[in-house]
Amino acid sequence: MTLIVRKATPADVPALLAIQNAIIGIGGTTAHEVEMSADYFTALYMAEPAAISCQLAEDSAGMIGFQALDFYGGLPAGWAGIGTFIDPDRQRSGAGHALFKATLDVARQRSILVINATIRADNVPGLGYYTRLGFVDYGSDPEYRLLDGTLVGRIHKRFDLG
Repeated sequence: MTLIVRKATPADVPALLAIQNAIIGIGGTTAHEVEMSADYFTALYMAEPAAISCQLAEDSAGMIGFQALDFYGGLPAGWAGIGTFIDPDRQRSGAGHALFKATLDVARQRSILVINATIRADNVPGLGYYTRLGFVDYGSDPEYRLLDGTLVGRIHKRFDLG
């Protein structure tokens, strides 16, 4: 199947939201703990000026996942945050690497200096994914807790573009 990576549009929100909410429902691989509405999803991942890019990956079997780049989270000037969300049934498809290539293109066009990934410390697949892309650890928040009080910690990784 041919993998297609492209900018997400409002028409894609229902399919992307279904992936996002499935991942949230499973738990363990995202900091998001509460299912999102379409309006919240659109505001978070597609509304400028904070949302920079939302790229999606799909093939003839359907939507695989998406990657968002944004200015949320109180990051320093020139930094952007990244989040990657792949359908749990479609992981290891190559979509994550293809999405990152597209996101990097946008980051360079927007003169982003550093891409930040903040990942739950218990999200072993996510930590491995960003490490394989070339992100390096630069900090941690070992006291980060979920809404229910569960201590999971977070790892901060960075990818330098400049």
